[in-house]
Amino acid sequence: MGNTYLPVLKDINLEIRRGELLLLVGPSGCGKTTLLSVLAGILDVDNGVVDVFGTRVDQLSQSRKTIFRQQTIGFIFQQFNLIPTLTATENVAVPLVIQRRPYAEAIERAKHYLELVGLGDRLDHFPTQLSGGQQQRVAIARALVAEPRLVVCDEPTAALDGATGHMVMEMFRKVALSAERAIVVVTHDNRIFSYGDRIAEMLDGRIVDIHDNPDHVK
Repeated sequence: MGNTYLPVLKDINLEIRRGELLLLVGPSGCGKTTLLSVLAGILDVDNGVVDVFGTRVDQLSQSRKTIFRQQTIGFIFQQFNLIPTLTATENVAVPLVIQRRPYAEAIERAKHYLELVGLGDRLDHFPTQLSGGQQQRVAIARALVAEPRLVVCDEPTAALDGATGHMVMEMFRKVALSAERAIVVVTHDNRIFSYGDRIAEMLDGRIVDIHDNPDHVK
């Protein structure tokens, strides 16, 4: 920040396992979103190792980081970030279009993933024609369409009511989670804690505890 050096993450030591849904919890400003951004190669680290599926993300150039994100990571956000002028199908196809996949293939894969999240009857709807929960399901389909090995989610249920939030988390476990994919969810929403396999607690830039979730619901 100008001439001020502000360390955000301190002594982080975290291993995320394939096949798990990890919840990253803690008070606002403790560094959760920063840690997600480091995992995804959006923010650089001053020191340490960032290894994602055997790739040293901290050693990649910016152009290689962009390619790595396209091929390896799916993003889900609190505000959905759908493009309002595109249909649900077109929104989901965007990651494949960016990868320069054939357009017809991108559209067909997008339709397939929308059907997986229960929106087969909303393929041609625009975001304004969808409820909040439906928009988040479109965002889930978009995050999964390129078959990433890591899915990072920043407060995915914060803008949703309780029932819809539970539905979205059930969708994560049924559709997104697989033996070769890891999901990391940053959340303040204690209503969804039972969906995590493990919980990592952060405070003041540090991970202060990582534990198996005794209330985990499969």
